[in-house]
Amino acid sequence: MKKGDRIHFEEESRPYVIRSIGERYVVCTKPFNLRHTVLYTVVDMKENVRGTEDLVFGLGAETDKQCEEMLYRLEHDVTEISHRNRIPLLIKYVYLNP
Repeated sequence: MKKGDRIHFEEESRPYVIRSIGERYVVCTKPFNLRHTVLYTVVDMKENVRGTEDLVFGLGAETDKQCEEMLYRLEHDVTEISHRNRIPLLIKYVYLNP
């Protein structure tokens, strides 16, 4: 997987776009047109779960810079994937971006 690829999860109707990727974590977003923003999820490849960051008032994932900053916080143990909002990682398929 690489930045720009699309990843489709079993329980989702629309795929997410990979915005930032590290050795362990993958930050993905998809449009949320009703609110003119995005929804995001963080994949933890080590624990095979995904979910949101554990910040009460998140710092956003609308831009590539915000996604890179989120990845940095996760990789440097500043934050983690929320224990309350995590779900098992069930990848349906990945669309590779040429």
